[in-house]
Amino acid sequence: MLRLGRRVFEAHEPVIMAIVNRTPDSFYDRGATFDDGPALARVERAVAEGAAIVDIGGVKAGPGDEVSAEEEARRTVGFVAEVRRRFPDVVISVDTWRHEVGEAVCEAGADLLNDAWGGADPKLAEVAARHGVGLVCTHAGGAEPRTRPHRVAYDDVMADILRVTVGLAERAVALGVPRESVLIDPGHDFGKNTRHSLEATRRLGEMAGTGWPVLVSLSNKDFVGETLDKPVDERLLGTLATTAVSAWLGARVYRVHEVAETRQVLDMVASIAGHRPPAVARRGLA
Repeated sequence: MLRLGRRVFEAHEPVIMAIVNRTPDSFYDRGATFDDGPALARVERAVAEGAAIVDIGGVKAGPGDEVSAEEEARRTVGFVAEVRRRFPDVVISVDTWRHEVGEAVCEAGADLLNDAWGGADPKLAEVAARHGVGLVCTHAGGAEPRTRPHRVAYDDVMADILRVTVGLAERAVALGVPRESVLIDPGHDFGKNTRHSLEATRRLGEMAGTGWPVLVSLSNKDFVGETLDKPVDERLLGTLATTAVSAWLGARVYRVHEVAETRQVLDMVASIAGHRPPAVARRGLA
């Protein structure tokens, strides 16, 4: 069972987390949801298309202009409060590695802290515990926030992913984060080259086998682009293929830009696996 905010998700229920960037320089949408109006419209559309979680981020992952904790909070805290007011049942996640921002967004109504930088600020887990919210524990290969990997190497990338993410998850629970609200994430592209991310996907079943629910953030990432030699705006098919494989191997939560397309892929995989009946069944029955 996975419990986030007011929602409880059963074992074979795939969960979509829609990305809402409150940044002017996102690698994908280039600031399309930086202003409140478009961002709220994005939340409304994502929920209508089947997203159970919205993931709000105030700093882009890659290198760029410096964003202070104060500015990150300015971009996210008021928006979290407004989403909480308008969508009381949606799970609100905030993508941050800073405990100061985590504290502020939890007070505003966040249900989940998405720590994409693998515990770079150990106090973030303490914030999650204090507020009783969920935590995403990610493998970032020890990389500093907002840096790109350089000549990174692992003896066994999945062994390192398991060591780090399970360790972070167990620490979170020991601090008081509810066990049923902790997720682990292999961190595609974070502290990894393309071959590492492909291997992490191929061996995702090993993560699912730990018993911790697995979140994957695959959407339009560089490892998809390099694998297929496609620019950012031509990576949807590669993303959806990776999503299908991840679903088959046991991932539970999918952080995405394209909600409707992801929903169809996840429904199809769930039906093939026998966890979901067809929406209609007429062929050969008349």
